[in-house]
Amino acid sequence: MEVLTTAEMARADRLAIAAGTPGFALMLSAGQAVAAAAMDLVAEGPILVIAGPGNNGGDGFVAAAELAARGREVSVILLCERESLQGDAASAARGWKYPVLPFNPQAIGRPALIIDALFGAGLDRPVKGEPFDMIEAINANGAPVLAVDLPSGINGTSGAIMGTAVRAVETVTFFRRKPAHLLLPGRVHCGRVRVADIGIDAGVLVEIAPRTFENVPSSWAKAFPIPTVEGHKYDRGHVVAVSGGIAATGAARLSARGALRAGAGLVTLASPRDALAVNASALTAVMVRPVDTVIEFSELLGDKRLNAYVIGPGAGIGERSRDLVLAALTAKKALVLDADALTSFADAPERLFETIRHSSDPQVVLTPHEGEFPRLFSDISNKHPGRSKLERVRAAAERAGAVVLLKGPDTTVASPDGRATIAANAPPWLATAGAGDVLSGMIAGLLAQGVPAFEAASIGVWMHGEAAQEAGPGLIAEDLPETLPAVTRHLYDEFGIDY
Repeated sequence: MEVLTTAEMARADRLAIAAGTPGFALMLSAGQAVAAAAMDLVAEGPILVIAGPGNNGGDGFVAAAELAARGREVSVILLCERESLQGDAASAARGWKYPVLPFNPQAIGRPALIIDALFGAGLDRPVKGEPFDMIEAINANGAPVLAVDLPSGINGTSGAIMGTAVRAVETVTFFRRKPAHLLLPGRVHCGRVRVADIGIDAGVLVEIAPRTFENVPSSWAKAFPIPTVEGHKYDRGHVVAVSGGIAATGAARLSARGALRAGAGLVTLASPRDALAVNASALTAVMVRPVDTVIEFSELLGDKRLNAYVIGPGAGIGERSRDLVLAALTAKKALVLDADALTSFADAPERLFETIRHSSDPQVVLTPHEGEFPRLFSDISNKHPGRSKLERVRAAAERAGAVVLLKGPDTTVASPDGRATIAANAPPWLATAGAGDVLSGMIAGLLAQGVPAFEAASIGVWMHGEAAQEAGPGLIAEDLPETLPAVTRHLYDEFGIDY
């Protein structure tokens, strides 16, 4: 499903109006959707609408009038003078036949529900003064909050808190989600998100051409690999996972098993000889091959059947890992780089990026977490307060010439061509040692089956989150590959595939 920035959503509104739908008709539909959500949230008791001076406040006025018409006790607090409202917001305010309360925290009282229609998604500067005090009072009140479009104080495109922000139990947005509904910290403030149809034809998306998508199956269904009856394991690719020395073998084994469970036909673990016995004794379906030197690794690279590689988990930081990565890139293999492979280029990231760019049609995925990201992209790191995660990952992908996946509870994947997905299905218990190693292997397993890098990374992230949901609290990384078959079955059911 497409995700629209605030600028893209404003354009969607304009295109709908230009096509013949009056702006006030859109506002009426939005306000009615908010009223319906409010009725669902609280069956009885007084409802307070806190309205701002723009269209978000207009939505609030429509909701107030609709709720009053349904017999609910409703009151409205307005940030500005009613006479100062303009356009559709002024029209909406005229539909409210009752007084408005002064913009004062003491006017909140003890409502059963607060509807936050103060600022919405368009806020682009810090909240100060009376609005700041009002938002703090809303949060301190204890009544559940229903936010209109986005909780006030959240930047709609970045998800950042602009000084302070309302904490809602539910948010009603319109037509499509905005990045802040998926990115942290905005997502936490939104609560449940309800997307309402307000009469904007989906055809406007053709002209807008959004490049951001929620990471859900509909976004990559056509790329999902489905084995055929007449196929065999060699059709599904062969992954090579690179192990570190005897003291650090578990991470690569997790990757190898993730690749196998993600559907790769075969998986081989390239192991230093000092760790060969440890790896061999712990693996069954995954093959083991002794590899100590880059020359031995190049022999693997020369085998065209071995078509996807994962380097980094437990591989060790330093020259050996750098040389293995450069050799794999020179051989133009599909490649997932994680953990130690990324940190090994911290002193010379441009060397990595140049090698990637010199590959023809590189199918390369970089999978840093927030601690590793600035080692390669120091000037676009998370230390920059005004830059969203989405912007950072897009910039990184363009610079690297590779797909970049920045892990976290809002894992974001970006392609050098500007496409991006944001995931929101990872449970808190997925934050556990080794989980990222499994993910890197899963992505390699999808690459081995011929899935393009951007789709492979997005599919891997979604399945990773679903596998964690399937396992439940108490998850450890070893559980993730074991729950992947259930996730795949659910996908088959969703896609209508017999199995």
